[in-house]
Amino acid sequence: MPGSHDSFVRVRGAREHNLRSVDVDIPRDALTVFTGVSGSGKSSLAFGTIYAEAQRRYFESVAPYARRLIHQVGAPKVGEITGLPPAVSLQQRRSAPTSRSSVGTVTNLSNSLRMLFSRAGDYPPGAERLDSDAFSPNTAAGACPECHGLGRVHRTTEESLVPDPSLSIREGAIAAWPGAWQGKNLRDILDALGYDVDRPWRDLPAEEREWILFTDEQPVVTVHPVRDADRIQRPYQGTYMSARRYVMKTFSDSRSPALRAKAERFLTSAPCPACGGSRLRPEALAVTFAGRTIAELAALPLAELAEPAKHAETPHRSSEAARVLTEDLRARIEPVVELGLGYLSLDRATPTLSAGELQRLRLATQLRSGLFGVVYVLDEPSAGLHPADTEALLTVLERLKAAGNSVFVVEHHLDVVRAADWLVDVGPQAGEHGGRVLHSGPVADLAAVTESATARYLFDHSPAPAREVRTARGQLKVGPVTRHNLRGVTAEFPLGVFTAVTGVSGSGKSTLIGEITQDLAGVGRLVAVDQKPIGRTPRSNLATYTGLFDVVRKVFAATDEARARGYGVGRFSFNVAGGRCETCQGEGFVSVELLFLPSTYAPCPDCGGARYEPATLEVTYRGRNIAQVLDLTVESAAEFFADTPAVARSLSTLLDVGLGYLRLGQPATELSGGEAQRIKLASELQRGRRARTLYLLDEPTTGLHPADVEVLLRQLHGLVDAGHTVIVVEHDMSVVAGADWVVDLGPGGGDAGGRIVAAGPPAEVAAAERSATAPYLRREVRSGG
Repeated sequence: MPGSHDSFVRVRGAREHNLRSVDVDIPRDALTVFTGVSGSGKSSLAFGTIYAEAQRRYFESVAPYARRLIHQVGAPKVGEITGLPPAVSLQQRRSAPTSRSSVGTVTNLSNSLRMLFSRAGDYPPGAERLDSDAFSPNTAAGACPECHGLGRVHRTTEESLVPDPSLSIREGAIAAWPGAWQGKNLRDILDALGYDVDRPWRDLPAEEREWILFTDEQPVVTVHPVRDADRIQRPYQGTYMSARRYVMKTFSDSRSPALRAKAERFLTSAPCPACGGSRLRPEALAVTFAGRTIAELAALPLAELAEPAKHAETPHRSSEAARVLTEDLRARIEPVVELGLGYLSLDRATPTLSAGELQRLRLATQLRSGLFGVVYVLDEPSAGLHPADTEALLTVLERLKAAGNSVFVVEHHLDVVRAADWLVDVGPQAGEHGGRVLHSGPVADLAAVTESATARYLFDHSPAPAREVRTARGQLKVGPVTRHNLRGVTAEFPLGVFTAVTGVSGSGKSTLIGEITQDLAGVGRLVAVDQKPIGRTPRSNLATYTGLFDVVRKVFAATDEARARGYGVGRFSFNVAGGRCETCQGEGFVSVELLFLPSTYAPCPDCGGARYEPATLEVTYRGRNIAQVLDLTVESAAEFFADTPAVARSLSTLLDVGLGYLRLGQPATELSGGEAQRIKLASELQRGRRARTLYLLDEPTTGLHPADVEVLLRQLHGLVDAGHTVIVVEHDMSVVAGADWVVDLGPGGGDAGGRIVAAGPPAEVAAAERSATAPYLRREVRSGG
């Protein structure tokens, strides 16, 4: 077989996204880093081409009958790839977060712990041995019957349902009921059932109040509505639903986020009284190991859990099963602790983890898998990592390589880039100005490539120009905060300056800035710009989120062709019937079921991914139809709409935060957390300057090339110069060195953190003795800051 003993992966003619018929050879059994500015095409090469082709070959070998469908999804646009081993991808995508997914389930550590309790736990006298499933809150055998394994119960109380008992039912005493005709309907039914709807709520007998609010009965009664003079209302059969039943039904079944949020206001959430929040049946909680229940061990930081049997005074301590299972548990925990995640506990819910933490957990799991001869393709594994943790990450990547694997990493962190055996630099710029391989070879040789943006930052050690530290116009006092690992912490943030909050992963940074609210004295207007997705479905995109698409649709509706056909603004929306393609309902793709394989998506057979029906696409503006406009990058669109002020303003702010390479119609599901955050920042900037504002950003440089970091910082420092306050949680020491004030938390993560180690100007914090940040900040401050 050609290429089977080749020591290189050879890519020929890669044309995915903006790649320009790229040819590149990458050595196997090496750590290869792909670099380039955001949008240059490095991910298109690593993930969209190399990993996608490995995946396609895997699908073909596993399910020959599915080949027709796989081809329909589309093989990557590449001439050929030889010497390609099987590939494992570790991307920063967020799996759909559920409250049942936890650190334990992501790493499979829960399985080991459950097995330990099943085989080697201390059971009460006479109790029969339980299967490992009985120790899982996610199975019928283990879940607490009261809270169904969720650990919390949602309840309604009379106080929450009826906030003002001086009102009568007709006056709206039962605030939890729906408004408009639905609420009137329920009041009329109560009236027909013989209840007094005109007496103040507090004057009704207790048993009547109890029934009205909490009954599970649903009596049907004939209602004779009071006739309005202007319309005839006929009698009808009405079904009663208590306030609690209505709230619970809305909260669990409604697809409207607004209705769910309203229902949630009337619910109180408390730890389940049956299991105390442990989520398990009493039988499982009666079993102990080393004197603790499985719930107690799952709540420990992993660094502590690594020694579960060290001091165990149990009759099973010497048993072979206990020894083997505790050894296995320790071996599985080791890489997680090594990657700087020892502060996490097994019961920590997945939705509360950052994308970087989630990816490192998956990486730790791979270390234990024992695979060799595969290509690991990683997406910015250093994202969200303190420089101290990045060193541990490099050790882990080296171990993956030493086990006989090839490691391909898309990365911006210069320390990771310097540690590579081989470097593939893509560029020179983003979008249509990128897509070429500028260098493929040893790291040192990139110095000779003059058009590389990466080379400038990798080898240029000339000090940055010194910046005058700004003077604060006041102080914002936060705390004392006692939450997660913060214990009575009080912090002061100067107003009118640029502040960086630093510390190792899990030291309490996000918890601290999460306490900054609109209500604090001195805040004024607060804008928190987080990394949550701008939408959960492909229907949400850059253009719809920023409001840009509304203006673009008006432009199309105002064309002579659209007017002649009678097309309004709605015709150019892919979210409503009329102009959209009805086969895919404006999604642009259809789901393809692959029997026992995960379902995948294929371009819509009717519109080919354009989202609109043919007649809508016949209307053009300056030679482009609406689908072609959505396919433009922000940069190209800025030229195309240069004389449409409302569009141009939105686009210029997107360019200002370094997003010129994104397509207007790029689905929200394809955007990274950092991109989503910068889109939110651009939406805020386009509103124009308002009253003094406090901007809170959580790791805004995540996923950014140093060249793009410069662009973003220009914007953030511009906000401060305009009189606003900017507070960022940040790991990039070049950003921290350029701040006016630094608040450093630590010294470690989890229980070893949660304290303010140092606070002051960067040069002062760089000299702090107990700070894990100081040694790395010193290097930057020395080089000019």
